[in-house]
Amino acid sequence: MQRFKLLLVDDSRMILNALKRLFKEEGFDIAAVESGEEALAVLAREPVDLIITDENMPGLSGTELLNIVRRKHHDIIRIMLTGLSDIEVAKNAINKGEIYRFFVKPWDDVELLVSVRHAFAQKLLQNENERLKAAIEEKDRLLKKLEAKYPGITSVCTDQTGAYIIEDK
Repeated sequence: MQRFKLLLVDDSRMILNALKRLFKEEGFDIAAVESGEEALAVLAREPVDLIITDENMPGLSGTELLNIVRRKHHDIIRIMLTGLSDIEVAKNAINKGEIYRFFVKPWDDVELLVSVRHAFAQKLLQNENERLKAAIEEKDRLLKKLEAKYPGITSVCTDQTGAYIIEDK
């Protein structure tokens, strides 16, 4: 089973501790930092699957951070968790950071946990889809090579019952 890496970003140590407790039971690898700049440093040195960030932080705002993450690390799932219930903040996070979900503090542990689980389930499906697509493309390349070397090898003849017909030459 794949272990997922979460990056938690909030300028409140209490919030980070609460989030770490929530996700620790799930077996996720967790990095927790107190600023957007620290988050970018983590992203520069290690892979991350999902980021949860606050909006209001000194320096880089959560929206600015998620916008950078979207551009540089488009495959990272992005979630905004903020004390602001301002519709403008949500709209900016959605439009600029292309976030997966938006939560307002105080959050519901179950809802946040289920959202993260669903996000990872979706990521696993996307990864499997990409793997299968690459396998099909490789098989297509191989078939084209075989057809070029042995014309007609990829043609299959069947009778009305679906049985293969092999012609003697």
